Amino acid sequence: METKKKLSGIEKFAYGIGAVGKDMVYMLSASYILYYYQDIMGVSAWAMGVILLVARVFDAFNDPIMGVIVAKTKTRWGKFRPWLLIGTLTNAVILYLMFSAPTSLNAGGLVAYAAVTYILWGVTYTMMDIPYWSMVPAFTESGKERENLSALARSCAGVGSAVITIITVMCVSGLGKWLGGANDGEVERLGFQAFAAIVAVLFVIFTVITCVCIKEKSSVDMQTASVKDMFRALIQNDQAMTMVAAIVLINSALYITSNLLIYFFKYDFSGAGWKADYTLFNTFGGAFQILAMMILFPLLRKFMSTIKVFYVSFTMAFCGYLILLFLTTGGVTNVYFLLVPAFLIMSAIGMLNVIVTVFLANTVDYGELKNKRRDESVIFSMQTFVVKLASGISALVASLVLTVCQISSDETVEATVSGSSRIGLRMSMTIIPIFVLIIAVIIFRRHYILTDEKLNEIKKELEKN
Repeated sequence: METKKKLSGIEKFAYGIGAVGKDMVYMLSASYILYYYQDIMGVSAWAMGVILLVARVFDAFNDPIMGVIVAKTKTRWGKFRPWLLIGTLTNAVILYLMFSAPTSLNAGGLVAYAAVTYILWGVTYTMMDIPYWSMVPAFTESGKERENLSALARSCAGVGSAVITIITVMCVSGLGKWLGGANDGEVERLGFQAFAAIVAVLFVIFTVITCVCIKEKSSVDMQTASVKDMFRALIQNDQAMTMVAAIVLINSALYITSNLLIYFFKYDFSGAGWKADYTLFNTFGGAFQILAMMILFPLLRKFMSTIKVFYVSFTMAFCGYLILLFLTTGGVTNVYFLLVPAFLIMSAIGMLNVIVTVFLANTVDYGELKNKRRDESVIFSMQTFVVKLASGISALVASLVLTVCQISSDETVEATVSGSSRIGLRMSMTIIPIFVLIIAVIIFRRHYILTDEKLNEIKKELEKN
């Protein structure tokens, strides 16, 4: 029998650094693609919302198929690393092109360019993201080791997301001025192009580190499945489907807020000084998210089960959104007051992202016991799809809000947005996420059964077999 070694510090670092680069790329796309094309390039918010949602529907077919392809792959370098590297290289190129829209294109041309590059970005991101997460069960033991590595990866992913959230606006402004932008629009356009190139290069470097240092265990034998078998397995794994729904809803709530937040600061809360306030808010919010993943979650985990931490996180998010609604509609003008809801919301989201990844990994063992097959790539392909689906749904919602509130790039930064538009924007970025999170709690409470005790029972049954 093969002796199973514990993960080394280098392996943990290599896997974590890959998550940093991966989520830097994802957050740049998820949080700023709508702003780039709508506010800088002049594409209508409605057109962008449709493009982003359609691209995610396309992924409904692309992601599961990619999961099957990964499962069937056999190379001297393993199943996962070849696709991880190929997907990263192609995605880095597409990311740069996506934020380098030609200024010579007319309105229709820009819509087409945005659609093609964004769909290609989704396809290539899938090529990299599925094998990355599928590696977790393939080179870790179930239980504590897998939970710890999943938590580490999600924490590192949170670092990548937070870095982009914090530095993007100021870096774009600085790079655009350095490149000689003649006005605010040109500064932002040139800045995003240069910033996307820098992020793309870092993404490639981090992934190469992951591929070099991580080795798949030779004892892992993933069974392959046809597309038909894959869908059947997913439908039969009720716990995986429960977590898929929860991930969609949790991420939709977050991305709706993040998509609208930049407009809130630029056209409502801050006026001409919006970049400094927006950066300050995101700096603290990103720090809260990282600290919650790395410190608060492990601390709470010592005193309560993961499921109880899950409910604590939801409670924090609800309270944070309610406080944010109260402050924004109550005439608060000091950005420091907004750091209170930022702490509650971002800490909650940070812990929830760790928890749902752990829960999803647990459904692999559950599915093996129930369906007599182990479908890591199939189940984790759904994580890739649903997170991107959430970004598409939230972008469509945000575009509808911008359209209804009549907020566009034609507005000047200095407070020209009507009072009704401001109220609509404030309520949309708080009440809609609250409603979405309530649905997530209801679904989880009614359907999720994988408690620590249940997981121990499953582990014992699998060991017998």
